[in-house]
Amino acid sequence: MDSLKNQTDPHPVTALSVFFPCYNEKESTRALTKKALSVVKEICGDFEIILVDDGSTDGTAELVDELAGEYPAVRAVHHLQNQGYGSALQSGFRAATKDYVFYTDGDGQFDLGELPALMPLITHCDIVSGYRIYRQDGMIRKLNAFCWNRLVCFLFGLKLRDIDCAFKLYKREIFDTIEMHSTGALIDTEILARAVRKGYTITQIGVHHYPRTAGESTGADFKVILRAFRELFKLRKNILQKNNS
Repeated sequence: MDSLKNQTDPHPVTALSVFFPCYNEKESTRALTKKALSVVKEICGDFEIILVDDGSTDGTAELVDELAGEYPAVRAVHHLQNQGYGSALQSGFRAATKDYVFYTDGDGQFDLGELPALMPLITHCDIVSGYRIYRQDGMIRKLNAFCWNRLVCFLFGLKLRDIDCAFKLYKREIFDTIEMHSTGALIDTEILARAVRKGYTITQIGVHHYPRTAGESTGADFKVILRAFRELFKLRKNILQKNNS
C-alpha cells in the first residue's frame, strides 16, 4: 500500500475541500490558512478551506470568523463547547462539499507544501494516508503511539504504518456511506476500519513532521487516552457485529 510510482496526471483533483480541526490554536491558524490558500489554488480552481473551531477559549473562535470574512474560500464551523478531536473531524468531513477532502491538524506540524504529492495517488485508490517519516515527539509518546498503532491495526485487520497521522486525503463519497461515532482520538481508526470493510482502498505516503511551535497538545492527556481505550472496544464490537449481520 505504499505510494505508487510513475503517475501521469499530477493534478487529477478538480474540486477539493481542505479542513483543519482547531482547539486553542490561535497562534498557528492564520499562517496555516494562508499557506493552504496558496497551495490549494495551484492544485485546483474549485476549493474551500474549512476551519473547525472545537470550543476554543484562546481567541481561535474569533480568528476563524475573521479569516472567513477576509477570504471568500474560507468557512468557519464552530462547536460552542470542546467536544473532542473526533467530533471536530466529524464536523469537518460533514461540512465538506467538494469531491475530495483533505485534512491536517491546526497545530502546524505538517507542511502543506507536501499536499500536491498526494494528488496523483488518489486516482488509484480511495484514501491516501500519510505516515510521519520521523515523528517529532518525545520518546515516551513515540513508544505509546507505536504500541497503539500495532494494537488497533491488529484488532481491525489493517496494515498501516501510522494510522493517526493527520495528513490524509479522501474521496468525499466515503462519508456518505460510513458511520462515524468516535468523538475522541479513535476517529482515524474508526473511519479507516469502516471504509476498508466497505471495500474502499488505501495507499500510503511518507510526509515530514515538525516540532510544535505554539499551542499545547492534548494527545498525551490521561483522560484522552482513557477515552480512546473505552471507545476502542465498543467500536470493535460494533464493527464486528455489523460485519457478521
